[in-house]
Amino acid sequence: MAIPKALDPTGVILVDKPAGPSSFAVLAGVRSRTRAKTGHAGTLDPFATGLLLLLSGRATRLASCFVGLPKRYLTDVDLSCRTTTGDPEGDPLDAHEPPSLAELEASLAALRGDVELPIPTASAVKIGGERAYRLHRKGIAVEMPMRRSRVDALEVIAYTAGIATLDVAVSSGTYVRSIADALGGHCSALRRTEVGPFTVAEADAERVIPIEDALGRVGLTLAEADADRRSRADGDRSRAAAQAVLEASGSVAEPAGVLSVGEPLGHGQGQPQGQGQRQGPSQGNARPGEAH
Repeated sequence: MAIPKALDPTGVILVDKPAGPSSFAVLAGVRSRTRAKTGHAGTLDPFATGLLLLLSGRATRLASCFVGLPKRYLTDVDLSCRTTTGDPEGDPLDAHEPPSLAELEASLAALRGDVELPIPTASAVKIGGERAYRLHRKGIAVEMPMRRSRVDALEVIAYTAGIATLDVAVSSGTYVRSIADALGGHCSALRRTEVGPFTVAEADAERVIPIEDALGRVGLTLAEADADRRSRADGDRSRAAAQAVLEASGSVAEPAGVLSVGEPLGHGQGQPQGQGQRQGPSQGNARPGEAH
């Protein structure tokens, strides 16, 4: 069946994603109900729950205004072992005794502010032209690139039996799974509570926030957003033309371990799917990670 392309209703839809379905399955459900062209401003892994910001109708053209917004999460981190994916879907690694609360607090202090963390192997970034999660499924070991992120809040809400519940506020594109791995554990649960000025408490899949109102909440007018879209489109065309010339000359090859241009800003789930990088709405089915 053809994907709906209707341009109305136009606006932003806030959805509280449950655990289990992919973000794209949730998006498809909304799209089938509205019959409008629908995209997203960052995804969540299937095990994660919380706020998805969907763009409907003409709002899909303005995705760049929403993709790079900071995110807030509540996460349970099992500090007794790491996993191959940084979440409960991976295979366990190096089981160990959880740290004391004092040791945990010291580790958290080192992760606040501007940090560089490796991107998880089970993510949608491209390594040598192929998605990292596909290489992971094939058992191909690769050195994952680092990503600079900003961690504005990383606080312990509770710590019981080796499970730390953390309040995490981060720049767009930060993988909470990478933070959990740096602490010596993995995310056993993850819930996105905020995307910029939007909160999961106001999520209502039946409500379409008018695009002017949604833009106003991120400090933009419709005219400013349209001007930004045109400027980005012109820049994309110029870069594409330059890339085509380089490829035609045979002087460009994508090195392994380097993020491809246009990677999702990420888990996460949508990202950056570098930080603050923005892109248009996606309607694929790859595992993006929390953007994400």
